[in-house]
Amino acid sequence: MKTEYKIKEIGRNFCRCGIAGWCLEVIFTSAESLALHDWRLMGRTSLLMFPIYGMGVWLAPIGRAVDRWLKVSPGEALTAGDRIMRHGTLYMVLIFAAEYLCGTWLRARGICPWDYTGRYSNIDGLIRLDFAPLWFMTGLLFEQITKKKGA
Repeated sequence: MKTEYKIKEIGRNFCRCGIAGWCLEVIFTSAESLALHDWRLMGRTSLLMFPIYGMGVWLAPIGRAVDRWLKVSPGEALTAGDRIMRHGTLYMVLIFAAEYLCGTWLRARGICPWDYTGRYSNIDGLIRLDFAPLWFMTGLLFEQITKKKGA
């Protein structure tokens, strides 16, 4: 019974992260159109992005594991600022790694929905280092939306 609950919880959180990622991407690409003076504010994403964003379900468990590894016991609290910096930085790095690996895999199949070639601070056209603050905040958002109620 407990395992069944865990699987359902992971499934719900996977969907939460996938949908949140889609929404963030549509908002972000809509805002980009402002720079082009396109007042239609057309946002876009790809169905392929849902499972990629859905993988955000694993960020908080990894953050907790790193806290345990660094000897932060469940009863011992990090200051809010330390937790935000530690988890945000960790999540940013993990998101960059996932974006690069997924992009490499998708590009090899000719279906990668993004290409940052020619953009500032891109690496192989697959990631943009100037997106670091966005991924930092997105990781913290995913941590919050997957948090157990009352935790």
